[in-house]
Amino acid sequence: MTLIKSISGIRGTIGGKVGDNLTPVDAVKFAAAYGTWLKNSVGKDNKNLKVVVGRDARISGPMIHNLVVNTLVGLGIDVVDLGLSTTPTVEVAVPLESADGGIILTASHNPKQWNALKLLNEKGEFLNGIEGEKILQIAEAEAFDFSDVDSLGEIVENDAYMDIHIDEVLNLPLVDIEAVKAAQFKVVVDGVNSSGGIIIPKLLELMGVEVVKLYCEPNGHFPHNPEPLKEHLTDISELVVEEKAHLGIVVDPDVDRLAFICEDGEMFGEEYTLVACADYVLGKTPGNTVSNMSSSRALRDVTNSHNGSYEASAVGEVNVVELMKKNNAIIGGEGNGGIIYPELHYGRDSLVGVALFLTHLANKKMSVSALRASYPEYYMSKNKIELTPQIDVDAILVAMTEKYKNEDITTIDGVKIDFAENWVHLRKSNTEPIIRIYTEAASQEKADALALRIIDEIKAIAGI
Repeated sequence: MTLIKSISGIRGTIGGKVGDNLTPVDAVKFAAAYGTWLKNSVGKDNKNLKVVVGRDARISGPMIHNLVVNTLVGLGIDVVDLGLSTTPTVEVAVPLESADGGIILTASHNPKQWNALKLLNEKGEFLNGIEGEKILQIAEAEAFDFSDVDSLGEIVENDAYMDIHIDEVLNLPLVDIEAVKAAQFKVVVDGVNSSGGIIIPKLLELMGVEVVKLYCEPNGHFPHNPEPLKEHLTDISELVVEEKAHLGIVVDPDVDRLAFICEDGEMFGEEYTLVACADYVLGKTPGNTVSNMSSSRALRDVTNSHNGSYEASAVGEVNVVELMKKNNAIIGGEGNGGIIYPELHYGRDSLVGVALFLTHLANKKMSVSALRASYPEYYMSKNKIELTPQIDVDAILVAMTEKYKNEDITTIDGVKIDFAENWVHLRKSNTEPIIRIYTEAASQEKADALALRIIDEIKAIAGI
């Protein structure tokens, strides 16, 4: 079964049987559930609701897009159709349009056979758990009430929002276009043949950057696994060196994750995208930061160096945003290369990340590899243990909490144990008997060794 229903939306592979995959019927059903939830929760007398819809360049995008848009129309909801877009662009568009919500059609970093409906509220932010659960209940009950012929919604097409989004980024006070122009950067961009291949080069060119395009044709045929990890990025790493570029920029299909390649072809490190941007922002506007519990300790160190306060949230963008608001964080995000800069909006945004990073680099007047070397050195190990269904995963986590009760422990999302020199984060899967084990230490060997030790301890507790 490859249809995954969660509080943040629905995703699945295209084709197959209804209820097992993301079929046209499932797309209509969940679009109808979202629209129905909006009508129930917002409600406007004598005025249609309005929803912004955009998609990435996946092959299935136009099909799913037409189904979702016309389902909303059938519910009497007006649609602002952005067409080909990005996740942060839709998030920016929702409040600018005074819309009641938004839907992004993208499976983010998943391969091309996947697609998804990501659901937003009237602020252009992801729904919380309670809201998402209500939508799942509506979908399950198929409690839809479609509009009569005189009350159908209308579609307004607007393809200007990628340009508007770029303008909003370039107008941010901390984005210094002149400094970037003066640096005369040459940059290779891997847009994984999605909408990032349009919007990132356009942003860079307006900042006076020489752009070398790699996989920037938005045809949905991803030339490599679209998750921006080192093992998938050999082509751009080689091209950066070949072109004698200052750096490489990689985004995922919906442009909310951002990775950099150093001038020598080595990875800057997805975890360090946020670290570098936060270093720049905190240096200009002191304040607090937030990332999730599975992100690098390097952000905490950099925040402390600027006399700010760092907090860690549960995993998930909606949790990061909630804690950022609570702690008045001026920048935050996730270690997967997701930058959240509230000055523009509360959502992961690669455009903001690119603009802040290049300004930082221009000001520092150093190479990307030298900038990377200036930050605390940490290494991660990511593992998992598959258990039998009979084993009580929660009991194992409780036992590990008890075992390390004298350490700094956080239990808001699984169990995180902060030791003086390293940390381990244990999380259980919601769908299968698996414990995920994330560790971080000052060397790869130490991170791996800590992970192996914790795995042995869990196996001993489980009796396996």
